[in-house]
Amino acid sequence: MEPVPRVAKVAVDMPLAHLDRWFDYRIPDSMAGQAKPGVRVRVRFAGRAASGFISEVVDAPDGSSGELAELETVVSDEPVLTPGQVRLVRAVADHWCGTFSDVVRLAVPPRHATTEKATPSPWPLPEPPQVPLVGPLDAVQHSSGFLEALANGAGPRAYWQVPPVADPVGDWTAGLAQAVAACLLSGRRALLVVPDLRDLTRLQQTLVERFGAGTVAVLHADQGPSARYRNYLAVARGHARITIGTRSAAMAPVDDCGLVAIWDDGDDLHAEPRAPYHHARDVLAIRATQQQAGFLVAGRARSTEVQRWVDSGWLVAMAMERSALRRATPAVRVAGDSDWALDRDPLARQVRIPAAAFTTIRNGLSQGPVLVQVARAGYAVSLACQRCHAPARCTACHGPLRVTRTDGPGRRTQLECSWCGRVAAGFRCTTCRGDQLRAPLVGAQRTAEEFGRAFAGTRVVDSSRGQVVEAVDDTPALVVATPGAEPVAAGGYAAAVLLDTTLLLSRADLRASEEALRRWLNVVGLVRPGAAGGTVCAVGPAQASALQALVRLDPATLAERELQERREAGFPPAVRFVQVEGTGEGIDALVQSSRLLPEEGVLPGAQVTDPIDGLDVLGPVPIPGGTTTIGGVDEQLQRLTLRAPLEQGNELVARVRAGLGAGSARKTPPVRIRVDPNHLS
Repeated sequence: MEPVPRVAKVAVDMPLAHLDRWFDYRIPDSMAGQAKPGVRVRVRFAGRAASGFISEVVDAPDGSSGELAELETVVSDEPVLTPGQVRLVRAVADHWCGTFSDVVRLAVPPRHATTEKATPSPWPLPEPPQVPLVGPLDAVQHSSGFLEALANGAGPRAYWQVPPVADPVGDWTAGLAQAVAACLLSGRRALLVVPDLRDLTRLQQTLVERFGAGTVAVLHADQGPSARYRNYLAVARGHARITIGTRSAAMAPVDDCGLVAIWDDGDDLHAEPRAPYHHARDVLAIRATQQQAGFLVAGRARSTEVQRWVDSGWLVAMAMERSALRRATPAVRVAGDSDWALDRDPLARQVRIPAAAFTTIRNGLSQGPVLVQVARAGYAVSLACQRCHAPARCTACHGPLRVTRTDGPGRRTQLECSWCGRVAAGFRCTTCRGDQLRAPLVGAQRTAEEFGRAFAGTRVVDSSRGQVVEAVDDTPALVVATPGAEPVAAGGYAAAVLLDTTLLLSRADLRASEEALRRWLNVVGLVRPGAAGGTVCAVGPAQASALQALVRLDPATLAERELQERREAGFPPAVRFVQVEGTGEGIDALVQSSRLLPEEGVLPGAQVTDPIDGLDVLGPVPIPGGTTTIGGVDEQLQRLTLRAPLEQGNELVARVRAGLGAGSARKTPPVRIRVDPNHLS
């Protein structure tokens, strides 16, 4: 009896939307042992060679194998794309209106042949978890049920409100390690995602101390090709039981996953800047649902997306009881927050650094290091005329002027343009002809210089863009840092001061308050407990809701308020939001192909055959400064916004995807699609 011909279903690396499907190729007898699901192959597609992955191998239908093209080459017989990954990548592409090839390119690192062919070194198994499990999660409500369910092989879902304090009770790395230990007891593997390399290093150190050296597979883009591919293969082969990484690790090949966790989901670094612009938090949520795995979101702040899940009951909130939280965390106050405080310092609400901030720094320096957070890096990053307050502009390109400090002996300051870099010999206001400058916005370098003069003899550390300091010791020092660049202090900071809070709150961003509170709570999390003298002073409008939430250490209330406002205004995550950007011709073609609006020639007010209930169409409107060149002609870019109730969200995205495919086949001008963008512009 002749063997039944086999057919490989191949995901060809073609980003065109109308080619986003599997293509059948006959497997030659010579490749029968190599052509397996998950391997890399080369095929002939549209008359040229193309790369791809085998997603599945099936028996050929009767009489059809002779009509199929053959696989050209099996690049490697190493399966690097697991069946679970195929399902996840497909779901991510569908959810964010992308293609399989776009997503798989981010999920699977480039092949490193030498590493792949080398004999794999033994991968140590984690040391058996200690029973009972002990860690920071014990201090929060509902954690015992979560850990017990994980250890028993279930898939619980929870949000851990991490207490913001530099104390074991606020050690988020130890809490995640506690959850990993519960997962390992069930015989399953764990996957954890963090925003950046600094958090990755801290988490790896804690996990290695808990489970042994070499037990943790680390995946991130800053690794060398060999190290990254070696760790990826260890995960794909099932050798590594614990996997950690940045956002791309959310699609790691862990098919027997028992726990997926993410730290600080509100950080912008979790949002993928490349198509299809997915978010690691939502990718892990999809993964947890597909694999029936436990899902843990941990953070000091709370995003509106997490709040929506908590409100719906999809996530259970695990937080400390209020009285215990107040005892465990630093004391937080806002300068000039009462009439009594204003009597002592009448300018507390007008100056950048009021007396309360100086008092906090002075008292803190008597006990240890003090952290000062400023909004911007640089020296004087914004300049204006002293007389009329008009912005200072370059005479050559009209770009904004700034003051920078030169490196080397003397460290002189100079006036230069932020756009063209031209050094200005002097300044003359074009409005009032004044020649004196003022700095309405001061950066970290200038702030560090001013504090160095105010606290003579105190060591001043500047940790900002280009010179980030990882850690400081427990000796008295004044650390000036920008958001995200705050060093970790041994034993925690004695005090912290938050400057420029108004600048963070006034950003033209839907998430301004949410993001500001997240940054501030991360600073509070580096300060000692109040019982050890830890204090935090914020300088800004005391009536602002974000600062009120900071004083109360209550991000949940702010998240509830923000979510309610977005429900009323019709913004994500309360609705499904799709932004389409492109030329007018491209947007019109997409709308017609997607069956979203009445066709041309239909009377105004008419409806499509099968309308989407609650669909709201905004625009299209021109994008300021947005142009593209097509056929040598500059075309104005436009933006069309589509929003629909969450219940109709999948239908909306499916129709837009169908429209993309039809437009791709007809070669209409391309458009860019963003589904529930992290930031609205």
